Amino acid sequence: MTSTKQSFPSFLSFTRGPSLSIKLMVAGLVITGCFIVVAIFAPTFQAWGWLQDPTQSLSNPIHEPPSWNHWFGTSRQGYDVFSRTWFGSQAALKVVVLATTLSLIIGVPLGLISGYLGGRLDRVLLFLMDTIYTLPGLLLSVTLAFVVGRGVFNAAIALSISYVPQYYRVVRNHTTSVKTELFIEAAQALGASPGRILSRYLFLNVIQSVPVLFTLNAADAILILGGLGFLGLGLPEQTPEWGHDLRQALDALPTGIWWTALFPGLAMTLMVVGLSLVGEGLSELINPRFRQKH
Repeated sequence: MTSTKQSFPSFLSFTRGPSLSIKLMVAGLVITGCFIVVAIFAPTFQAWGWLQDPTQSLSNPIHEPPSWNHWFGTSRQGYDVFSRTWFGSQAALKVVVLATTLSLIIGVPLGLISGYLGGRLDRVLLFLMDTIYTLPGLLLSVTLAFVVGRGVFNAAIALSISYVPQYYRVVRNHTTSVKTELFIEAAQALGASPGRILSRYLFLNVIQSVPVLFTLNAADAILILGGLGFLGLGLPEQTPEWGHDLRQALDALPTGIWWTALFPGLAMTLMVVGLSLVGEGLSELINPRFRQKH
């Protein structure tokens, strides 16, 4: 009787299925996956004639509302809004993946080295990263965009600088706490080099929070890239980019041309929501503290 009563709650917990956060993460993966598929196959669909050239202005019609021929309508500049919105996901994906990857490649090693070695190097890096971290991300990106100019790689650099301190702080704090564990002291006593300790023992123990930070930074980068495009500082003028298209649509809204703003804005919102849901779900999976107790 005792063993049956003790195992009964565990059976109930199993039958309840995944938590709400996990379900939302699956929804986020579906949304994000759809945008990835759209971005990858956009050139193929254009080659097959299913999409208009997003950089080619149509001679006729101009600012036509959504119809069978132009599902999202056309803009005042004569662009097909459906094609611009579709290819905008490609531009966003390129910049965001590049920006978050660059910040991860720079921030994680710096956090590992700083947290493990400590001393003057740690104090200098901590001061530098805290200084960058205090600056608003959009303001810092705008300033850097003025310096490096337009383009996919330049926009990625402007975005990545503001994310490096986040990776640094998370990894450095975890490294500082993990390096006092007994298995690290045992490795040091056995003569393991600092490089081996960092790569084999510390890295795998402090990297758990990085995927969560990666997805949340990617969602934030979508918004900042849109802000840069809205200010005319992101990608080149004719490149399909949601922020730039929203800026063009702003002048058309008073005349009743609503569709040129609705669809790029909706695409940006959906992609941000999808990435945010993935990040929240990963946080629950990786950090047991945040899991729901049944």
